[in-house]
Amino acid sequence: MTSIIQKVIHFGFDITGRIAPKTAGRAAFRLFSLTPSRRPGNNRARRALDLAKPAMDTARRLVLPIHGGSIATWYFPALANESPQTVLIAHGWGSRSEYMLDIVHALQNCGKAVVAIDLPGHGGSSGRTLNMAMAVEAVDAAWRQYGPFTMMLGHSFGGAVVLNAAVGSVEGFPPKKPEKLVLVSAPNSLPAVFAWFADRLGLGAVSRRSLYDRVEELTGHPLSSFVGTLQLARLGTPTLVIHDPDDREVTADSATAFATAGSHVEVLWAEGYGHRRILKAPGVLQAVVRFSGRKGKARAA
Repeated sequence: MTSIIQKVIHFGFDITGRIAPKTAGRAAFRLFSLTPSRRPGNNRARRALDLAKPAMDTARRLVLPIHGGSIATWYFPALANESPQTVLIAHGWGSRSEYMLDIVHALQNCGKAVVAIDLPGHGGSSGRTLNMAMAVEAVDAAWRQYGPFTMMLGHSFGGAVVLNAAVGSVEGFPPKKPEKLVLVSAPNSLPAVFAWFADRLGLGAVSRRSLYDRVEELTGHPLSSFVGTLQLARLGTPTLVIHDPDDREVTADSATAFATAGSHVEVLWAEGYGHRRILKAPGVLQAVVRFSGRKGKARAA
């Protein structure tokens, strides 16, 4: 059934692209920005959310306004620290804060307070769309409420989000520079992601250009500027990159590219955990805690 749907969508964009290519490009961007359903897809996912509820209930939930909607934020207090540093955590595409709890607890236990945000279109936040401009605005709102953050950590798309928030890639939102960044299974090149999506839809040159231009309309910067390696090199913030070399969703080429940004970037290879289980890997949690406390370089997971 999925392949049939994909063929229908491909056919629709092919026809629209011939008649009104710019319209097709803008429609492609809307499709690109559409977020998955919040409903758990199976019993395993439902059980995971049920098991996470007691821990989420220990956090202070606060809804913050953003343009055209709101985001849900969760403040987890530090354990045994009266003047804690605060860490921001951002989940990936199609995820939510509940799936970041292992990292939240690890940081709490080492004396850090943690703010987890549900990105627009996810979890307890409003809407059914998400793009980089919206995501950076969400980080900006959290920073103004809870910041400054000593460290920001993001998984998958969330990694790209915290990096773009730190470098100030969206006009109207000044850079939110923490002391440290952690990028877990994060993509390096958004232009490459958009090119892959355009290929999947079979977009022609004019439609593709319209799709890419929409990014500049929303952020004030061309799509070509959204390359993590260039952003990290310019930022200079100590950064820990964590990746499984066999990640099937975001290839290891991203982590390898991040490593070329400068000596302030170190890469931790966490083999055998894939794209999602990496968030629960004991060695990964230990490395994040060590990095957050400036206790030397991370070790292999």
